[in-house]
Amino acid sequence: MIAVDTNLLVYAHRSDVQWHLPAKAALKRLAEGNLPWGIPSACLSEFLAVVTGFKAPVLATPLEQALEQAAEWLRAPSSNLLRCGDGHAQTLFDLARAAKIRGGQFHDARIAAICIENGVTELWTADRDFSRFPQMKTRNRLVVV
Repeated sequence: MIAVDTNLLVYAHRSDVQWHLPAKAALKRLAEGNLPWGIPSACLSEFLAVVTGFKAPVLATPLEQALEQAAEWLRAPSSNLLRCGDGHAQTLFDLARAAKIRGGQFHDARIAAICIENGVTELWTADRDFSRFPQMKTRNRLVVV
């Protein structure tokens, strides 16, 4: 299973950002394909916070539009909302200890824990901070390698 990080969701949604076209194409491939994929619940709420929270109202996505975008991704036949499981706390603790994280780094650890618990084999992200969790394979779908 593939998971999609917040940054790709934001880029796919916002046509005014540099990485819009490759992010939109990557999400479209997933949504129209047969591979199972998902959005970690932490990334879904972060996506909504980011796109509706721009300081300048003209830049913010209206709430209903943001909610509809999120719902559209989740309606894709092969998509899943990835949630915390019963072992979430222990997985989070193990990741935190191994990576010696603190402060704001716990947000990425939470996403990594959700992915691990849900059997994610690859997290699509443009965030290099996930490299502190070697058990979570990442791929940046915005750059051609």
